[in-house]
This record gives sequence, structure tokens and C-alpha cells, in this order.
Amino acid sequence: MICPASQISKFLLTLLIIILLFYFYMDFNLYLRLQNYPLDNDNSSAITYEKVTWLSCRINPLCEVTVKGVLLDHTNYYVFGPLVQIIDNILRISDIKWITPNSISFFHIFVAILSAKCVTSHSLTYRRIGVLLFEIRTWLDDLDGHVARVRKHIKGERSEIGTAGYYIDGICDAVGCTALIIGVFVFLRNNPPRRGYILLSTTSDSKEPNILHSFKVTVKKVAKTVCCFSLQLIISSTAWNRYIALYQDLLENYDLPGVDKVKQCDVFKNSFFFFVAWLWRVINIHNLLHLLLLSIFCDKLWEFLRNTQYVGYGVLISVVCITEINIIDIKNFIFYSLNETEIV
Repeated sequence: MICPASQISKFLLTLLIIILLFYFYMDFNLYLRLQNYPLDNDNSSAITYEKVTWLSCRINPLCEVTVKGVLLDHTNYYVFGPLVQIIDNILRISDIKWITPNSISFFHIFVAILSAKCVTSHSLTYRRIGVLLFEIRTWLDDLDGHVARVRKHIKGERSEIGTAGYYIDGICDAVGCTALIIGVFVFLRNNPPRRGYILLSTTSDSKEPNILHSFKVTVKKVAKTVCCFSLQLIISSTAWNRYIALYQDLLENYDLPGVDKVKQCDVFKNSFFFFVAWLWRVINIHNLLHLLLLSIFCDKLWEFLRNTQYVGYGVLISVVCITEINIIDIKNFIFYSLNETEIV
């Protein structure tokens, strides 16, 4: 044994706190980036921003800020995205013609299936290996989008909605997530959680109390709980992709007159828009999967699923309502001069 389990737990907790602090620090810098260097389509703001940042724009996610980037979860945007760029700079994957974005998408399906197989194991070590494999799958998901954008000379995170690659990537992601959920269900079915403990008695000659497990959670209950979380993933994914499409149409439409382009920049500077985007960074499907994987890694899977079973719906519905209001306000603000209607 390398070191006591308690020391490992303290190390992992410290690492988690450092990561969260890093995410908040980057969010603060992202907010300043939007306030001082608005988006454009001629790359001038990225060049200007590179002069005041210590990190090269080749790996700095804050240089090329897009709608999708602002709505993307912290791990993908601040960790996996730059890591993909670094690996591509070293291996030149995007220059290898026989490696296509679609082939990468198909490959990470097999990584997800292997991950799900590990998640079903009785051994916590194997389940943790499964978590790491699924995070590799997520990195590969970032890689296929990166390769596609490089070959099309597209800067920053963007969704090319309606293209064949968009749908293939979505299908492969859905298959991979489904494999993970099946793995979670199989593990809980084979290792049903217990509802609690019963203290039977404590004898005078023994300091240890006699404890009996009450009863196991039924397979039906496990299936219901897993299905509830799966439906939350579907709702989150559907809504998140819908709002990326709507915000891209509103804020990255470069065919608008000059006065409306100024309004687009004003929206990006708006604190309420940033707040709404930040909410989606927390509850989009990628981050929900990260939280699920974290619960598996910490051996708290059932507790996580049980605690989010109904609360998750309330959070999702609330954020959807807030976002719909924000989109209506943005439409009215940007196209005010065209509609010639006064906003109250």
C-alpha cells in the first residue's frame, strides 16, 4: 500500500478544491475578457487580447470566445480544449488525412463501452478505471470537433448545426452515454444499495454494537432512479443544444447591419447573459456526466442519483424558464430598430 486511504482522500479533496478554484478564476477572467474585448469576426480582438495575457492564444481558450464556448462546461472549455490543442501541436493529428473527425467519433464509442464494462465491476479500483476511460472518451469527443474545425479553418468552439458531422457526433455521444448509464444500472442491480441499518443490541462483554442491514433497495427502485437521471440528461442535452443554436443565430450572425452588431457586443457584455450562460455551464449534459463520474469515483453513486432524482428537474425547469426570458429580451433588444417596437 502506497499510503493510507485517509491520506489519499485528503489529497483528492485538495485536488478537487484546487480545480474548482481554477474554474472560478477562469470564469472571472472570461467575464473580464467579454467586458473589455468584445467578439468579432475578423480576429482583431483575439490579437489584442493576446498582448495582455501571459498564455499564447494557441492554447488559451479565452482568446477565441464564442457562444458555444461560453455555454460549455468548465472541464471541457478550460482543461480538455487546451489539452487537445497541445496534443495536436505535438502529434499534428489534424494533418493526418486518414484520421477523420467521424472516425474519432466512432472510436470513442468503443472507449465508452469499455468504460461502462469497468463501471459494472464490484471492485472500486476497476470502477475508477472506468471513470478515467470515460473522461478519455470525453477528450476524444473534444478532439473530433477540434480536427473538424481546424480543417475548415474555423476559430473557437462552434456547432455546425445541420451538417452530417454534427449528427454523427451527436449519435456517437448518445451511444456512449447510453453505454455508461447501462453500466451504472447493471452495477446497482448487482450491488443493490441498502436503505439503512438497525441497531439490534449491545452486550456488556462487547464494545461493538450488533448492526443488521435493514433491507436492500429493489431493482425496480434502482431502475426508476436511473431512468430519472437519464431523462434529466436528455432534457439537458436537448435544451442546451437548442439554446446554442438560438444564441448563435442571435449573437454570431455577421450579416446584420452595423448598429445591430454593436447590440450583439452589448449582449455579450451583459451580466445577466453571462449568468444565464454560467448556469448552463453547470447543468449541461457534459457537466452532469462529470458529476456522475465523480460520484462513481468517490463510491457515492447511489447517494448522488437519489439526491438529484427530483431536485434535478426543478433546477432544469428553472434554468430553461430563465433562458427563454433572456432569449426574448435579446431578440427584442437586437432587432428593436427593425421591428420599431418599444420594449417596456
